[in-house]
Amino acid sequence: MIRIAIVDDHQLFRDGMSALLTSNEDFEVVAGLSNGVELFEFLANDDEEPHVLLLDLTMPEMNGFEALKKLKKEYPKIKTIAISMHDDGNYIVKCVRSGAYSYLLKNTDEDELALAINTVYKGQKYFNHEISERMINIMAMEGTQPKKLSAKESEILELISNGLTTKEIAAKLFISTRTVETHRVNMMKKLEVKNSAELIKKAAKLSII
Repeated sequence: MIRIAIVDDHQLFRDGMSALLTSNEDFEVVAGLSNGVELFEFLANDDEEPHVLLLDLTMPEMNGFEALKKLKKEYPKIKTIAISMHDDGNYIVKCVRSGAYSYLLKNTDEDELALAINTVYKGQKYFNHEISERMINIMAMEGTQPKKLSAKESEILELISNGLTTKEIAAKLFISTRTVETHRVNMMKKLEVKNSAELIKKAAKLSII
């Protein structure tokens, strides 16, 4: 049997998904968890890892993107299916790059869900036509995107997005405020924006942060 864990902060969705999956004699639901923190607590204390994980993206404490990165590093054998209400291409590409084997919308039907689970269980990726098209469109756009940010610029951008001031960033990274501002100006040029708010917005859209 394929061992499956469901991670979603809505209990009604978890219960409904569990009931749907357990009606299939090939599936065994081994856990229903509300966020990434609970997931890793479960994995740390469970002798047998689930084969497949159904993972929501928008959750408190530890969201799906954070969980995907940690899973890829610490539990590479688990095949993860991101399941979300968002059909945005950036979400899909970000999930794939973080290690997801599949991306399903929450309105998917029972047959497609079973197909996705069986496909990723075999170690193969599963994306339906609609999801594939959105993913390809985003990746095609990347060829025309502005220059990539350096490691230091990315680090500073992350701190800017977390609300730190120039002075705080300088102190944290042991550099001068002038250096921080120089990096900020260079990032705005690369991403073709005029201020910090636009910088954060565009960086998020491009899945840089």
